[in-house]
Amino acid sequence: MESNMTIASDILEIQGFDIAPEFTYPLFFLLLFVYSSLLFSNIGVLMLIITEKSLHQPMYILFCNLSVNDLIGNTVLLPPLMAHIISTDINRFITYSQCVAQAFHSHTFGSASHMILTIMAIDRYVAICHPLRYSSIMTTRTVIVLSATAWGVSLLLVSVLIGLTVRLSRCRSFIQNAYCDNASLFKLSCEDVSINNIYGLFFTVLLFSCSMGSIAITYFRIAIICWIKKNKELNNRALQTCASHLVLYLIMLWSGFLTIILHRFPNYPDLRKIAYILFHVVPANLNPVIYGMQTRSLRAKIFQILHREVTST
Repeated sequence: MESNMTIASDILEIQGFDIAPEFTYPLFFLLLFVYSSLLFSNIGVLMLIITEKSLHQPMYILFCNLSVNDLIGNTVLLPPLMAHIISTDINRFITYSQCVAQAFHSHTFGSASHMILTIMAIDRYVAICHPLRYSSIMTTRTVIVLSATAWGVSLLLVSVLIGLTVRLSRCRSFIQNAYCDNASLFKLSCEDVSINNIYGLFFTVLLFSCSMGSIAITYFRIAIICWIKKNKELNNRALQTCASHLVLYLIMLWSGFLTIILHRFPNYPDLRKIAYILFHVVPANLNPVIYGMQTRSLRAKIFQILHREVTST
């Protein structure tokens, strides 16, 4: 029988992964490689866009938003996870405040990812369907306002989400997860969490419906324009720019869906943990590679720098 006694301790035990000793260091080095590669690629793209004046354009501001979000989201998740993996202590511990901070940044990462990819879909729609008006519609000011709105809405929604959880008293001190998220936190309480479940459902439905609806509408209109005009160059440009965006969005969408659904099925804890890690690391590693290689100006600058390095050696 569960006790309703409130726990005052600030120390929580976190489940982590149950890994056989022989797989500990291979998994650690795999995560280290993944984290290092996303740091290198995202910081590289950021520095290139910041230092090259020719790339100071609205579209590249969106790339910067994506890279910053990927860096923050994965830095909050992966280093603590790697530390827990190689820890010699059977019991893994984290403070409540650290757990709250990790959950806050993690949910902000997910929310901002949806928002930024939605803005990028709108940007692609204007570029493909209204190329002559693109520079007047998607100005630097417009993109900055849209980006600030995406971050502001994400921070507001997540602040309320986490705030509703922090108000609860705790009767448990065991996080049944390899990381901290909102659901893991409010499961520490023996109080009525109906409000948390209702707002969590509202948060999820609002976020997913807005991003899915916006992207579906923009892609549908792009498809209609391509079908009406029957222009081979336009179709190739639309396929090249939209296919990668759609693939990355679907990866993020389904890994996010899988994480949320598996919270309702406690018999598959490891699958849920893996889905959550994939939600973070796969788009973060693919974003700079795909967008860097498919954006002509950015690709040209990358090849120019690589050629300069090769010739100098």
